[in-house]
Amino acid sequence: MKLPHDSFVVVADGEKMLFFRNEGDEEHPNLQVERKRSQDNPANSELKANRSGHVGNSGSPGGSSYQDTDFHQLAEDRFASETADLLKKRALNNDFDKLVIVAPPRTLGELRKHYHSEVEKRLVGEIDKDLTGHPVAEIEKIIANA
Repeated sequence: MKLPHDSFVVVADGEKMLFFRNEGDEEHPNLQVERKRSQDNPANSELKANRSGHVGNSGSPGGSSYQDTDFHQLAEDRFASETADLLKKRALNNDFDKLVIVAPPRTLGELRKHYHSEVEKRLVGEIDKDLTGHPVAEIEKIIANA
């Protein structure tokens, strides 16, 4: 993928987001960190109060089971929504003309649900990979080869 000079790159997952600006050119990207943000998102087992169980049906034998809410996933989805909101604010302030988003498939899907039309207009690429823990040089290579 060609990444023009001054393109805005967001690398995110459900717990961490990195905002980069390409200070290089299309042939030699040079991503510079503009902003980092993360949230503490404990495992679901640490967040829930009760264990999964069964509900008995009066008048019929047996019962039905139910599944607990996945609070960890809810927190990740909320974080993706907040990331999309930050992108909307920056797009409305004309902070970027071209945008590339790199995120794991589930996070990317959640981000898409919340894209503002101004963000969509500026979106030039999406890469469905989790790169939040990778060094910047590796992120640059993966984007260049996408």
